Amino acid sequence: MSEPLPPSDARFDSRAFLSQLTSSPGVYRMYDAGNELLYVGKARNLKKRVSSYFLRASGNPRIESMVDQIARIEVSLTHTEDEALLLEATLIKEQNPRYNVSLRDDKSYPYVKISNGHDYPRIGFHRGGKDSEARYFGPFPSATAVRETLYTLQKLFKLRPCNDSFFANRRRPCLQHQIRRCSAPCVKMIAPEDYALDVARAVRLLEGRGDELAKEIGTEMEAAAEALEFERAAKLRDQIAALARVRENRAITGGADEIDVIAVAQHPSASCIVVTSVRDGLNLGHGSFFPKHPHGIEIPELLGSFLGQYYLNRPVPPEVLISHQPDDLEWIETTLAHAAGRKVKITEPQRGPKQRLMEMAINTANQALSTRLVEAASMDKRLIELQQALDLDAPPRRLECFDISHSMGELPVASCVVFNEEGPLKIAYRKFNIEGITPGDDYAAIKQAVSRRFARVKAGEVQVPDVLFIDGGAGQLASAVAALAELNFDGVRIVAIAKGPTRRPGLEQLILPERDQPIVLPPDSPALHLIQRIRDEAHRFAITGHRARRDKARITSGLEAIEGLGPTRRRALLNSLGGLGQIKRAGIDELAKVEGINRRLAERIYAHFH
Repeated sequence: MSEPLPPSDARFDSRAFLSQLTSSPGVYRMYDAGNELLYVGKARNLKKRVSSYFLRASGNPRIESMVDQIARIEVSLTHTEDEALLLEATLIKEQNPRYNVSLRDDKSYPYVKISNGHDYPRIGFHRGGKDSEARYFGPFPSATAVRETLYTLQKLFKLRPCNDSFFANRRRPCLQHQIRRCSAPCVKMIAPEDYALDVARAVRLLEGRGDELAKEIGTEMEAAAEALEFERAAKLRDQIAALARVRENRAITGGADEIDVIAVAQHPSASCIVVTSVRDGLNLGHGSFFPKHPHGIEIPELLGSFLGQYYLNRPVPPEVLISHQPDDLEWIETTLAHAAGRKVKITEPQRGPKQRLMEMAINTANQALSTRLVEAASMDKRLIELQQALDLDAPPRRLECFDISHSMGELPVASCVVFNEEGPLKIAYRKFNIEGITPGDDYAAIKQAVSRRFARVKAGEVQVPDVLFIDGGAGQLASAVAALAELNFDGVRIVAIAKGPTRRPGLEQLILPERDQPIVLPPDSPALHLIQRIRDEAHRFAITGHRARRDKARITSGLEAIEGLGPTRRRALLNSLGGLGQIKRAGIDELAKVEGINRRLAERIYAHFH
């Protein structure tokens, strides 16, 4: 890689640069005079590809505008063409150049997880690292697809979704059992061997063996009916009917076992790419993506860049159906095949079941794009009204909101959520575990969270928001203002969202440091609806963070963290009840019977684990 050069106002000397450029494969990066990255591209032949930008007018206003801004170009040589394509995709995702297609998809992929090592395994949603003590199915194209699958499996087989600590401390069935989505193994309403059979059947369905499973359950239903076990036969009949509905999804896949279907819908102001995934013959649903790209980009370039980034860290199936021919199709196909260690076929279907599957994906993409455009128009209107309400110079483009969550002062967590002109920017959300304050002091918690966040903003690590919202009243606002003052940070409009005298939605008051009286927007104000949405999202995210922190602390702390429970009493509890698991399951009366444990301490122990 060449060394970065200092910014220069001189026009880029393309002739001198091209005269020494190699013909090897690699990646090139174009920068403007302010050292901003304009574009990242790949090339089989760097000299030939980069020369094409300067030898003649492209006829594309976007390309010509970019070329006019070039102040320097850096190149990275690669051993092979495949490495060039992969490096390009990596750099685009990491550096987000202005003129590239950028797929904002930085979360880990969602899976269905079935735990092992338990008499009653749990089924649930999973992201992140995997452990050898569980089975994983996926990846799914979206979190929604995972949740729909979990819903189906719970209705079919009534597997428990709760975590182990919740499961271990139940004394009666929860709501999931009452709505017939769990067989209540927590209170032994199903035998381990029967539950294991349900788990095995869920696994077979996830493996795409639904037809075989339906036949087996049908045979079992007939045997139950002949044995006059009508209640069991009715349950099996309902499972068969539900399985039939699931198998309808397989019928529309055209018999394909491993396939992705990728369709593009485009509008002058935005694009949508839908990916429908079929694995083991089962339609896993679809994911909708709205990549950032410059105005006027053509679909072949858009799709070609998307494919490289989408499969950068994802397993690629043997066959990928596409709605349009992308740029560098043969190159992409060869690179993905080398990465997968087998042949990968990328085709545009013309007829038959695969064409019908593509038509469905195209219709889904058009609908998703239409919805996105309507939401964007609504968001623009809300931002303009917010500009007017807060007397801003321009419509705000980045909004942040802080909230605090705790249980009676225990383990407080602050949330920071971020919205832009497209809505929630979840990749920018952050949680802050608050330490070293008086329990229940929300003012100190807000001050600490804002200080930590804006120290990073001041260091240039995080973008400056146009408006900073604080969920709370004048006290919380004063704490946030003090935090910014200590950092000597100004230039951001800060607003507290107070609930108003009756705390009813629609009567929120906006408190600004420079105003004596709060602003009260009309209940039907689009700006107020946006503020409510941001505030509610900050509240949800804070509660989620606090619960996760609290549950982790309670699981790991055991008995040592309980006030008044010294070594002698801990030993008496363990000896009397037989272990920590039994202590967690015990009720208050049972705990109070242990020598040295009075009722007040028993209540404290029970509250610690529940």
